[in-house]
Parts: sequence; C-alpha cells; structure tokens
Amino acid sequence: MQSQNWNWSDLRVFLAVAREGSTLAASRKLGMAQPTVARRIDALEHATGLVLFERDTRGFQLTGNGRDLVTCAEAVETAARAFASQAAELAEAKPIRITAYSANFSPRMIDIVNGFSAENPGVAFEFLPSVKTLDLLAGEADIALRLARTEPSPSLIARKISDAKWSLFGGTDYAARFGLPGTPGDLKGHRFVTFQRGDVPNVFHEWLMERVGPDQIVASYSELDLMHAAIRSGQGLGITNVKLVEPDTSLIRCFDEIKELSVPHLMLISPDAYRRSEVRAFVKYFAPRYAAIYKESGEETKD
Repeated sequence: MQSQNWNWSDLRVFLAVAREGSTLAASRKLGMAQPTVARRIDALEHATGLVLFERDTRGFQLTGNGRDLVTCAEAVETAARAFASQAAELAEAKPIRITAYSANFSPRMIDIVNGFSAENPGVAFEFLPSVKTLDLLAGEADIALRLARTEPSPSLIARKISDAKWSLFGGTDYAARFGLPGTPGDLKGHRFVTFQRGDVPNVFHEWLMERVGPDQIVASYSELDLMHAAIRSGQGLGITNVKLVEPDTSLIRCFDEIKELSVPHLMLISPDAYRRSEVRAFVKYFAPRYAAIYKESGEETKD
C-alpha cells in the first residue's frame, strides 16, 4: 500500500470505469477527457499498490482486487452524496424562528419585523407563540422574547429590552360594583382570578395566595388570554403586565407596579442561529426598535 490519503475524484473515476467498461465510455459519463480518466486509474492503482483492471481489446475488466474494492468505493460514493445533500440543505435559507407569549406579537412588534423584511426580502420568519419556555440550545427556536425569572444560560446571546412590570387590575364593571383596592394590603373582601399551570413558574398565583384567602380565588386559568378576559368581564381582579394592557381602557390598575414581581425582559438568541448573518442583522435591527416601544411608555431599559 502506497498511500492512505484517498482522493474521492479518483474513486469516482474508478467506479465509472468499472460500470462503463472502458475509459472512453467513462470519460463521456464523467464529462472528462479520456487521457485524464486513464491517468486517474493509473494513479489509483499506484496509490493502492493493486492492479484494479485488466486491459484488453474488450476494454477494462475488473480484477479480483478491483471487484473487492467496488463495494467500498460505492459506500464512499453514498456518503459523499449524503454529505453534499446535507450541505445543500443546511445552506438553504431558513426562516428566523421567534418564540414569545402571543401578546408579544403585537402590531407594533410585527411592524418592526415587516420593516426588516422590506429591507431584506430574502429573509423569512416563523412565529412560535407559547407561554412554555422553548429550548433555544436544543434548536426549538432561534430567538426568544422572554421574561428572565431565572438567569438564562450563559451560552445564549442576550439583549436587554426592558424591565417588565406587573400590577393588579380590575375591569370597569367590577370597579363600579365593588370598588378597587388602593394598596397590596387592602385586598380583603375582593375576588380574584389567577393564572397557574405546571410548565411555567406560578409567581402571580403564589403572590396572591400569600395575601388573600383561598375562598377569594374564584377562578384559575392555564391560559393568560382567558384570565385577561375574566378580568375584563368583571369576574375578579387579576395580576397582569402593565405594558400589555396599557391600550385596554376596560381595565383599571389598582395601584402602582408590584416591585417584587418586576423581571428583566430579554431577547435571547441561540448561538447556532447567531452564526447566521441574517439572524445577526435582524438582532441588530430589531432589538433597539423593540426596546424603544417600552421606553416610550416609561419602562426604561438598563444595560
């Protein structure tokens, strides 16, 4: 054996000659000059130290050694094609997948995405609304707009958007019938709706349960939109995001934000996704414009 550094092009020529039976026919199949095909076969035989073909007037016939190596060469051919196919698939344009709670996909947020799309028409997006935290490192999404109640993985790229603020709200009908509490210590006699589910932290429910009796909780919802609808209908008071309900005139805030519930609002990016140039461009475009929405309402961001 002369060498273990195989040239896939030589194996490709070897298979073509084995299948076509001559260097002339193989050259036509490969789109390569016949002398080049013959030289490649000679080079492969020299590298292996084996005679792979018998040459006669009938063309090129595989020797025993040649027949033994055809299967191996075909396995390399299959692997090379799989490699090329996977590389082509990875090189294809992929949508930027963004996950967030559904209300984060607001008209103003979508306007920012549309602005980026207008400047970058080849970039597509996929939106994944979810209360549940998707795993960016496992590839479940590329970007998350997330409230960081725990420290995010240091492997993720993070951009601070705002400090999310929460308070207790009631509907206008409830306020007209029962009034509204003026402080967190003035909750006696009121009714509450709450949010809790098994796959997210139940910090709002726990905050209420520390301050009111179980009989004051009239309903518990596993979807935030349903809880918000219950507050609007006057079923009870409930904790919700100050910015989220800012445009909703049917809801009245009972008192200032509950400081212990405030958390950083982050834009988190998968490191694999961030290696893509279109993702980096989107983050640079989107993050400051999205943060500006919260600055306008007085929710200042702090680096």
